[in-house]
Amino acid sequence: MTTTATTRAAATTAATTAGTATAAPATPGLVPVLWLALLATPVAAAANAPVLILPDMAASLGVRTETAAWLVAAFAWAMAVSVPLLSGLLRRRGLTPVLRLSGALLLGGTLLVAASPWLPVTLLGRAAQAAGGAGLVAAAMSLAGSARRMGVISAGFGMLGAAGPLLGAQLSHTVSWRLSLSVSLVSLLALPAVGRHAATTTPPTTPPTARRDRFDARGAALLTVLATALVLLPHAPAAALGSAAVAAALLALHVRRRPDGFVPAPLVRSPLFLGSALLALALSTSYFTLLFAVPRLLADRAGWDLAAAGAGQLVALLTGSALSWLLAAASARLGRTAVRTVLVTIGTLAALLAVFASWGPLLLVATLGGVFGATGANALLSMQAASSAPDPQRPTAIGLFTLCYQLGGAFGPAIATALVLGGA
Repeated sequence: MTTTATTRAAATTAATTAGTATAAPATPGLVPVLWLALLATPVAAAANAPVLILPDMAASLGVRTETAAWLVAAFAWAMAVSVPLLSGLLRRRGLTPVLRLSGALLLGGTLLVAASPWLPVTLLGRAAQAAGGAGLVAAAMSLAGSARRMGVISAGFGMLGAAGPLLGAQLSHTVSWRLSLSVSLVSLLALPAVGRHAATTTPPTTPPTARRDRFDARGAALLTVLATALVLLPHAPAAALGSAAVAAALLALHVRRRPDGFVPAPLVRSPLFLGSALLALALSTSYFTLLFAVPRLLADRAGWDLAAAGAGQLVALLTGSALSWLLAAASARLGRTAVRTVLVTIGTLAALLAVFASWGPLLLVATLGGVFGATGANALLSMQAASSAPDPQRPTAIGLFTLCYQLGGAFGPAIATALVLGGA
């Protein structure tokens, strides 16, 4: 889930309501977790669908592979900036408006992707798809309620993200690459059930104070500019770095003037939140880099063809995602420090294997380690990040954490394209 995914990603916890979040065990009143997984996870498949077909997409649109990679970057950018924005809408207006807006964006963006023969309009469609998916992700995360249930959603991200490359290749070869970018429409099947169940089993999701507070438009705009500059960093380093520095400085001044605004001061001053978000960014960037680079490395270093590389990567990603759910289930017994040690160790070993390994199975182990680290970070570090915020600000904490995770979905494909795929 670019974006991918969806990245793909990234992917967290919140309460039975969007206004409060706890790590309490699931109760019968919660929305069934399988509905939440169906609501949130198809965007991961859509985000990762271009992994094996990026050159085909480029040829169809009449552009170079590096140019077609903007379809991945646009998806990741829209996911990154939309999650905190729609999390804010969720906190202020409740679940139903977010579900309606997200569904409309997802449907409209998919129609543009399916019909447009031009790259700029296709980019717009991909961004709308990602924004809609981001809203559905924010809604599902806000209704998760426990680490174990969040682990199910996060593992679903990994598994759907794992299937995305091979599914995208098969749909592209049998029908069209445009269909492979439209699989996130499956999320719409969960909208009626989630909306109906949440309305009857959860209290109002918007605290009264949030409705009365004036929306911090300046803070939201500055955060969007900062995220946009960061997404552009791999593509135009000098301009993006300067823009990011200016936006960060202005945002810091704004946070001092309005500490309870769109970016709450207690969050940016919290070592727990910052450490969780930055570690998730690092693990997500590593994962998305490996996701796009390993198929090419398997071909160049081990002589594997596209079908073998796709099948092998699918097995590795599914295995890593399943193992991350086991880590989430055991996280309460392990403790915060042990969980972070496991994630950092596995993520570092995965990156080292990708750099030095030339044997195909070892490269697949690198992919397994990458998805394990990123998926585990999305499930567990998001819980830690949310726990650093007061109850009314926990949806905001989740949104800002997810922004950091999704930035990895923008950095990773760009890094892979620059280091490995540039000659495609």
